[in-house]
Amino acid sequence: MKLHVVFVVAGVEYALPITFVLQMESFTGATPVPGAPPYVLGVVTLRGRVIPVLDLRRRFGLPAVAPTLDTRIIVTQIGSRVVAFCVDRAREVILLDPERLQPVPELVSERTVGLVSGTYTVGQRLLLLLDLPRISESDHDHEPHALPSDDDHRRPALPG
Repeated sequence: MKLHVVFVVAGVEYALPITFVLQMESFTGATPVPGAPPYVLGVVTLRGRVIPVLDLRRRFGLPAVAPTLDTRIIVTQIGSRVVAFCVDRAREVILLDPERLQPVPELVSERTVGLVSGTYTVGQRLLLLLDLPRISESDHDHEPHALPSDDDHRRPALPG
C-alpha cells in the first residue's frame, strides 16, 4: 500500500503518489511569465524558491475557471524539476494498493496524450492516476485534448 494525494479537477478525482509531493498550499495567484504556454499560470515563491504553476484544467484542454477558497497548488518534485499544479480541490490522502492499478482504456489514453497512467477503483469512486513525468514536461508540440465530444468527428482532409 502506498500513500497518494487525491485532488479534484473539473469534478474528476485524480491521485498522485505522495512520494512526489513536497507540499500543498492555498492558491492566491501567480506572477505571469510572458511567452509561457497557456497552461502555465506563472510562478510563485515558496520557501525562497521560484516555482512554475501549471493549471491542470488548461493542461487537460479544459476551460479555466476563477480560483475559489478550495483552489490549491500541489508542489511536486520529480528528479530535479519542481512544479506546482493548480487544482480545484485537494484535501485527502489515501492508501492505494499498486496491485489494484488498472490500465487506462485505449481511447482515453490516446485522447489524454498519456497524462493519465492508470485507474484505481475505491468503493464507488474512480481515481485517475496522474502521469507526473509526462504532465510536467515543458516541450510539447501540441496541446492535450479533453475526451471527444459528440460532434468531434475525425475525418480525413479533402485534397484541394
